[in-house]
Amino acid sequence: MTNNYDVIIIGSGPGGYIAAIRSAQLGLKTAIVEREHLAGICSNWGCIPTKALLRSAEIFHYAEHAKNYGLKIEGSVTADLKAIVARSRGIAERMNGGVGFLMKKNKVDVIWGEAKLTKPGEIIVSKTTKKPMEPQAPLPKNALGEGTYTAKHIIIATGARPRALPGIEPDGKLIWTYFEAMKPEEMPKSLLVMGSGAIGIEFASFYRTMGVDVTVVEVMSQVMPVEDTEISNFARKQFEKQGMKIILDAKVTKVEKSANSITAHVEKKDGKVEKITADRMVSAVGVQGNIENIGLEALGIKTDRGCIVIDPYGKTNVPGVYAIGDVAGPPMLAHKAEHEAVICVEKIAGLPNVHPMDKAKIPGCTYCNPQVASVGLTEAKAKAEGYDIRVGRFPFVANGKAIALGEDQGMVKTVFDKKTGQLLGAHLVGAEVTELIQGFVVAMNLETTEEELMHTIFPHPTLSETMKESVLDAYGRVLNA
Repeated sequence: MTNNYDVIIIGSGPGGYIAAIRSAQLGLKTAIVEREHLAGICSNWGCIPTKALLRSAEIFHYAEHAKNYGLKIEGSVTADLKAIVARSRGIAERMNGGVGFLMKKNKVDVIWGEAKLTKPGEIIVSKTTKKPMEPQAPLPKNALGEGTYTAKHIIIATGARPRALPGIEPDGKLIWTYFEAMKPEEMPKSLLVMGSGAIGIEFASFYRTMGVDVTVVEVMSQVMPVEDTEISNFARKQFEKQGMKIILDAKVTKVEKSANSITAHVEKKDGKVEKITADRMVSAVGVQGNIENIGLEALGIKTDRGCIVIDPYGKTNVPGVYAIGDVAGPPMLAHKAEHEAVICVEKIAGLPNVHPMDKAKIPGCTYCNPQVASVGLTEAKAKAEGYDIRVGRFPFVANGKAIALGEDQGMVKTVFDKKTGQLLGAHLVGAEVTELIQGFVVAMNLETTEEELMHTIFPHPTLSETMKESVLDAYGRVLNA
């Protein structure tokens, strides 16, 4: 039966397409179902195209400050918004095509449409009803379509979508989600961002760098609430130096719309309400799993707070049905989805010694200016868990490479267990820290102690030297500060 597979994956985002590739590599007959764009939100609307926008903003910033580097640019620097957006969308298209190539290369069948579980081991695929945000990319040659498909193992990788607050729902014109914020038809003069998580603060950073008057409203007491408080406070000061207005311990309770602007009612901790008018508003209050209309109820698959409940290997409570990525719960990160995909498929294939996901070692990155990255426990969480800790800090202002780059505003913070020397957490803010963080991630996975880090030779001059100096500082041995 041609419609029978070993593994069918529903959704082709980072989790789904990686699961499909690994499944095919292990000799399993594999198919993947997609309703809109191969590569999912990450490559089409999230991780990749947003970095393209931020790169344009970064170049714009350097051009505006060329004199700081001994350079002179005649005349004013202007931004071509249409070209910036076109570059971003072109990169998304390239990523989309790349996943199509990978499916063909690995002999994974692509089924086009919307999948619904009908019983364990079976799905029905119907015509897509969701209107694509962009014109549909060319379908892979020989793509399959509507029909009934069976598989021994079905992996749900349907991802997530922006969460909306009642009464403040995005309308695509005045109140944006990340979809609209990524392709503005014109640059607003003012922007209010509701939420300061990774999505909110990245858009706030992009638009502020491009000259927009940006206000960020955050319900918690710090920006990027999941980050270490010290790092968050450092980043906040840098954002405010750039002209960003940040209101903490506050929430948007109401939004009034006019023809081409909004007025948000912002309620502060003391109960006072401030009215803020802006051309546009970005709603970045989180995301929720795409669990609707895929047959979970019919099979009795357990969910919790909008996500599918799984074990450490991706198994649901229904035999033969699995879930990975954003739909399977936080942290909702592409690299978590990819790793989860490999774990799930290797367990399905019966490989020995498959390691379950260790969420304590998943790095988080925010690509604002300055960048923020972290892994493991914050200082506060380490104390709350009862650890007796050592904390090391090292500022970028004392690092030669950072000074040479003109990027001396940053710091590295490390948290160790005083008793064992175990690295419990690492927290960074500054230039290129989203690249530096992986050194600490590797160290944690190898169960590296402070002694081994101290004995490691870091190249000079590099930003990475701040990492070693932070470790040295935790043990009273810092050399350059």
